[in-house]
Amino acid sequence: MKGWNWEGFFEYLTNYYLFQGALVTLGLTVFAISAGLVIGFFVALMRMSRHRVLSGPASFYIWIFRGTPLLVQLIIIYTGLPQIGIRFTVLQSTLIGLALCEAAYLAEIVRAGISAVPKGQVAAARAIGMTEPQVMRYVVAPQALRIIIPPLGNSVNSVLKTTSIASIISMEELLRRTQVLIQERFLVLELFVVAALYYLAMTTAWDLVQRRIERRFGRAYGAAPNP
Repeated sequence: MKGWNWEGFFEYLTNYYLFQGALVTLGLTVFAISAGLVIGFFVALMRMSRHRVLSGPASFYIWIFRGTPLLVQLIIIYTGLPQIGIRFTVLQSTLIGLALCEAAYLAEIVRAGISAVPKGQVAAARAIGMTEPQVMRYVVAPQALRIIIPPLGNSVNSVLKTTSIASIISMEELLRRTQVLIQERFLVLELFVVAALYYLAMTTAWDLVQRRIERRFGRAYGAAPNP
């Protein structure tokens, strides 16, 4: 193929430098989802509160982080905050930006899952003397989980690709390392195709995992597990 360097393509397909970048991408994804889920859970509870002192700030937080691009958020955290004396490293800025942004989306997912649990079941649980933590653990959480898992799995897939935005502040994930190698060899198309294959491999692998998780938790609440 004219203009296509097969030797360079196969060389970088197994390049350890790019492989490390892919591992960084996976690490950022795991952190963003884990931290985002913890933050999002508490934001969701605040959002559902009848007290405006709690629901107001939660709604404002979700509005801000869902309504602005992650790219802008990262630039503000990394280059804007130092102007008022708050400084973070590239890694810290990336982790903070991804976690806060993802938490806003996961908060709505969690809220939707909790809200979908019939109020009559919650009332019945309280009527038999269950405490609020017990109601959440034994009644709300198991049912909400079945609703939350599919969109949560889609969020993982999305974050895997969204981490590439962190390259704008020089975070050395997969895309940034691809750009560095392009500057050395000028194999633009070949290297971007290699990066695309890495992303495709990671998202495909997660899709298989997500399908198994959904089959495991997607059955009716209280049903016996598949043999």
